[in-house]
Amino acid sequence: MIGHFGLHIAIINRSGGLGLDYRLVKVISRLVAITSLVIPWWAAQEIGSQILTRSGSMAVPVGWSVYGAVCLAVWVIFGIPWLLSRPLLGIGQVAARREVEVVRLGRGDSGRYTLTRRAAWLAKAPLNQMLELAVEKIELPVVGLPEGLDGYRIAHLSDLHFTGDLAAAWTAEAVERANAFGPDLMALTGDIIDAPDCLRWLDEALGHAEARDGCYFILGNHDVRRVLPQGVRDEIVRLGWIDVGGRGVPVDLSGRVGGGGEAAGRGDDRAVKVPAMIFGNEAPWHPPPVVDIASAGGANFGESAAGSGVGPFRLLLSHSPDQIGWARRHGMLLMLAGHTHGGQGRLPLIGPVLSPSLHGTRYASGDFYEPPTTMHVTRGLGASRLVRIGCRPELSLLTLRTG
Repeated sequence: MIGHFGLHIAIINRSGGLGLDYRLVKVISRLVAITSLVIPWWAAQEIGSQILTRSGSMAVPVGWSVYGAVCLAVWVIFGIPWLLSRPLLGIGQVAARREVEVVRLGRGDSGRYTLTRRAAWLAKAPLNQMLELAVEKIELPVVGLPEGLDGYRIAHLSDLHFTGDLAAAWTAEAVERANAFGPDLMALTGDIIDAPDCLRWLDEALGHAEARDGCYFILGNHDVRRVLPQGVRDEIVRLGWIDVGGRGVPVDLSGRVGGGGEAAGRGDDRAVKVPAMIFGNEAPWHPPPVVDIASAGGANFGESAAGSGVGPFRLLLSHSPDQIGWARRHGMLLMLAGHTHGGQGRLPLIGPVLSPSLHGTRYASGDFYEPPTTMHVTRGLGASRLVRIGCRPELSLLTLRTG
């Protein structure tokens, strides 16, 4: 039975990472949810009837024997990797210092942020943390980080999900807190608009974002569902954000040497410009960027080339953490991703169970190191299903450190 349900959960998770049309993903998820219940009932009826009608030994039908073997194999194929990826074990994760402030914005004033009856009701549901914003200040060690970027600050937002259920004021509040952090760079990693009417919200939600080296964004799978992606891009660009979807942009980052980059001592640091390339990968829903190998000083961006310090510092904005393999092959030293919502819900000790990823829940949220790439996956700000249990919305405020 455990293997049976594990197989069905694995199918649901991985269908969300294939780049399929969202309507097909919905059909697959619903069919799999139905068969997860129908198959045990069917097996109980067929095998149970044999137990009641036979007094001697019972021969299990071949079909059920094969399916039973498949379910047992799931323990090895999916079960062992799933157990090893539990957040409690910390395997493959980066030991990053975290300072978390929980801001319960909906307490006593949920009406300011909820626009529909469904949202208002769910915001008050027991255990639901959809209006509890976790402002997470993270000291993130990055292997291969240039000396001048020690202390560099990035505000990372993702998965805003403007569906019409939560007001633009929710995102606007998060952006104000990001501005107060004094970021050198702000990054938005997709899933912004779900409903066409919400395009007009972008000004209120994102128009006041500020960062020394600019605000950069890409789109996600939800941005192609009911709206024209180019319309979303044009509107966000109009607000002063820089679109890096499917391309790389050269930039000189505002680095510092001499004082460690702490905010209190920035005046004593010596300002330097650190050459960098910021890439945006929206795959599998859009083509990945083409990396100009020659300009990076190496013929192969494997682990050795990327870790050698040759060429500009590479930062990747990716909607899905599934692009970690692409990031490694192309020498990205830092990758920021979202999409998985932290699993939308997390069980005590066990952690997340559902996550739309080819890797299941392995990269549902947190900080990871897959040489040469350090990856931060945020739980995102929105709640597209308006339910978050043990999985608060997250505003990631990253301070980069030499790893």
